[in-house]
Parts: sequence; structure tokens; C-alpha cells
Amino acid sequence: MIIDVKVPMLSESVSEGTLLEWKKKVGEAVARDEILIDIETDKVVLEVPSPQAGVLVEIVAQDGETVVADQVLARIDTAATAAAEAPAAAPAEAAPAAAPAAAQNNAAMPAAAKLAAETGVDVNALQGSGRDGRVLKEDVQNAAAKPAAAAAAVALPAGARPEERVPMSRLRARVAERLLASQQENAILTTFNEVNMKPIMDLRAKYKDKFEKEHGVKLGFMSFFVKAAVAALKKYPVVNASVDGKDIVYHGYFDIGIAIGSPRGLVVPILRDADQMSIADIEQAIVDYAKKAKDGKIAIEDLTGGTFSITNGGTFGSMMSTPIINPPQSAILGMHATKERAVVENGQVVVRPMMYLALSYDHRIIDGREAVLTLVAIKDALEDPARLLLDL
Repeated sequence: MIIDVKVPMLSESVSEGTLLEWKKKVGEAVARDEILIDIETDKVVLEVPSPQAGVLVEIVAQDGETVVADQVLARIDTAATAAAEAPAAAPAEAAPAAAPAAAQNNAAMPAAAKLAAETGVDVNALQGSGRDGRVLKEDVQNAAAKPAAAAAAVALPAGARPEERVPMSRLRARVAERLLASQQENAILTTFNEVNMKPIMDLRAKYKDKFEKEHGVKLGFMSFFVKAAVAALKKYPVVNASVDGKDIVYHGYFDIGIAIGSPRGLVVPILRDADQMSIADIEQAIVDYAKKAKDGKIAIEDLTGGTFSITNGGTFGSMMSTPIINPPQSAILGMHATKERAVVENGQVVVRPMMYLALSYDHRIIDGREAVLTLVAIKDALEDPARLLLDL
């Protein structure tokens, strides 16, 4: 029987995707649930498994094509399984030396292979940073940058002006689109404050070993910020709200987005009902999301929704920034690098580990008073962690 392999259902906010690279060729046997191809959307990479075991008899949509939900990608003959398995193994036995090269060629994504051909980079010599060791476009760019930098150094004295044009990935294009829309559609204003990180750092240093032994995950700083943000949002619900036309939608739940870098770009997975999560739950969820992002396995469901976001530019050394709101949310908290600075306490100049905080908010629904008080509430909770336990 001939069956169709179709594009899986996409989320409401994703209308199409791009086929990356077929893992099977026409005439090859496939197993049930074996991944046939990946589809890159502007949010995630979706894996398309084989619905049944059989033989791939037709590929309808080719690498690099744009596809939509429920579109037919290929066809499988489920009655030809046994006949296809024996001859499929023969070429591998006849020419085992060719298998490693083929495997490496298959490890390059289409965009990476195209860029490699243009720049002369040998993808077989690269160590891929993508899922299952696949060579990504960024890997080729990094490899090409080394000889390019050397060539540029030689060419510059001769007056050369080298350029390189690389198409945006779907994720990068979508991020650019959303950030531009955010600035155009929201009345974004940012308020700043600073927080003394010593109480949190002392607490972490005291309990981190016991915490990891008890919960099996390291105690970081982000969980404290999530807890502090939730406590502040409970006091000032409008900061947790969103705009829908001429209505303000107040959310009776706290779904906190955590910005995470990935090989494909920035993603913001959601900690749902963060107010009901323990410190250990939050830390484990962040670790899990970071791994999924690195492996390219973040699902659309992981990124959908959210009432408030937190981004940490401090991991890259940022001292201060004005984060852009993640629509349809109305506010975002920006963390930054912790640096020892001289501050005044009780009339004395002392050195403390200080961090600048930034809260960007949509001034259409959030007044300066609520924004400033929200940030002060976050600061107070971090400087006196007992507040988080006593709900103060």
C-alpha cells in the first residue's frame, strides 16, 4: 500500500517551514518512526518521522522548498519492506570505504553545503555543532572566517574591500521581524535600578553543594530572579498583562519566558505556572531547555505563550542594556554582569557585587509608577531572599 508522508500540523503562529535535507533516498528502506527529514520553521526545527515501515518510492518536495501543514512530502510503499532491505545492504558491503564519506556529506545542512561550495570550505573536515553532529551554516562561516581574515589582512593594504552576503535563517528573520514589530507597535520605555547580589551569592555559596546533592541540579541565580519577578508581578498585575486591541488582558497565571542562546539563534522557552515551581524545579527546567536548544529539539509548544520574560546579557559581559519586549507581553527584565563596585552602606563606603537591572515596559498600559515599583520589588526580594519565603 502506498501512503503519504505529510508536513505535521504547525502552531497557529507558524504558517510554513523550509525543508532541510532528506535523510533517505528513493528506493531505500525506512523503519517506522525513522526520521526522514527536518523542517525549519521560524521558531523550531521539526522532525518528520516515517508513519510506517516500507520503501521510500517518491520524494515530492525537495531540499530547500517551502512547505505548509499537511502538504505531501513523500510516499512510502509499505508492502515493499522485505524486498528493499536485502539489496539496500549490498552496496554498503561492496564498498565499505565509501560509507564514512557519505555519512559526512549527509551531515551538512543545505544552507551549510551551499555556503561551503561558495567559500571552498570542506564540510567533511568540520566538526558540526548541530544536532547529531550536523554541520550548520555557522560552522562553515566560522571555518571560512579564518582564511578570510588572513586574506583580508593581505588585501587591505592593496585597497580591497571584501564583502560577504549570507541569507538569514528562518529563525533569525523571524526574530528580526518580531523585534522590529515590537518597537513599532509598543510604547517602550525602560527603567533602571541596581541590586546588591551579595545576599544571593552568600546563600548560594552556603547551600549549593547540599542543593545539588539533594536535587541533582546546580543552584544558579536565574531561579532567584524568576521567583523575585513572580513576587513583583503579583503585586503589580498590569506588568503581567497584555494588550489585545483596545482591551487589557490580565493573566491570572505566571508563565515566565527565559531567553536562551542556541546555535540557531535566540529562543525564549516558557516556564509555565512559575509561581507553583520550586527553586529546584526552575533550575531543572532551565537546564532541560538549554540542552534542547543546543540539540535543536525545542518544540513549538515550549515557545508558545508567556506573560513576562527575563533575559541575561550578563552572561556575555553586558553591563547595561534596554531589552526589547517580547510580544504580546508588556514587559521584560534585563539582567547584567555582576561587578564589584564601591557603594555606601550606613554612611560607610564598602565594596559589593552589584548588578544593574533594566525593566522595559509598554507605556500604553503600564505607568512609570508601576514599572518603577515592580523593579524595586524585584530588587528588594533579591537583596533580602527571606521575602520570597515569607511572601513579603
